Amino acid sequence: MSLYFQRHRRLRTTAAMRNLVRETHLHANDFIYPLFVVEGNNVKQEISSMPGVFHYSLDRLEQEVQEVTELGIQSIIVFGVPNEKDACGSEAYAENGIVQQAIRKIKGWSPELVTMADTCLCQYTEHGHCGMIHEGYVDNDSSLELLVKTAVSQAAAGADVIAPSNMMDGFVAAIRHGLDEAGFINTPIMSYAVKYASQFYGPFRDAAHSTPQFGDRKTYQMDPANRREALREAASDVEEGADMLMVKPAMAYMDIIREVKDNFDLPVAAYNVSGEYSMIKAAAERGWVDEKGITLELLTGLKRAGADMILTYSAKDAARWLKEID
Repeated sequence: MSLYFQRHRRLRTTAAMRNLVRETHLHANDFIYPLFVVEGNNVKQEISSMPGVFHYSLDRLEQEVQEVTELGIQSIIVFGVPNEKDACGSEAYAENGIVQQAIRKIKGWSPELVTMADTCLCQYTEHGHCGMIHEGYVDNDSSLELLVKTAVSQAAAGADVIAPSNMMDGFVAAIRHGLDEAGFINTPIMSYAVKYASQFYGPFRDAAHSTPQFGDRKTYQMDPANRREALREAASDVEEGADMLMVKPAMAYMDIIREVKDNFDLPVAAYNVSGEYSMIKAAAERGWVDEKGITLELLTGLKRAGADMILTYSAKDAARWLKEID
């Protein structure tokens, strides 16, 4: 019998051979680990909908930061949960706001750790929206003024990267101008450039106490059905001065990650969001999936799709697992 066909299995015969020809590699320094910081003392409280993720008060935060750095994770992003909220989210830009205090402490403990600040108002407003409300609608331009104040206050506290997640039109241009005017010309912006109005955010809203008190966020976050719009959003942020672009969520939007990667020459981040994390945790707790295997497969898939960096609540677990593999 004379047949010719490709023998692709030749390069899969052993683990060493598979390692040799592997195209996509996952490392601990690909990860950005989210931290939730709260007011109070001696607080380390697990978030019920996000097993393994905790609220930390400032006096319990140092140990967590130390563990992150020892695992080889080189970046974190800080989310604050204040005790007091108001209509304009004033704690977001307060000099001694919870995020500002946390950043100063983190940079004192671990100056080499790339510390990012989430720049939004939703955790700080009594209505739970990402901007100012005018006649029942989230007003774009007045919101920009407060977001600029927030970004500048975070940079002044020592944030290495400003990561605005609010999805107001023009937010990158406004924040870039504000940072430059305040003397923070070297502080980069990692824009949540493509952020969908997703059902995958539920556990985060539990963690950040940021559920909207009326309506939803569909007038400013993107329709999950839209692909071309994502490229328009990203292009606007590139023109306005973004240094990095993010796609959020990640699992259901790998096609968008690839589109952004192929169309723009900036570093691309993917946010492996709370709902994605919690689904795997819940399935693993029931014995339905292998948590280690499925998590590393997902994170590798995000890199294969084009992500240069991944925000993930699995960062610490994944870093440990990768050490085991090495």
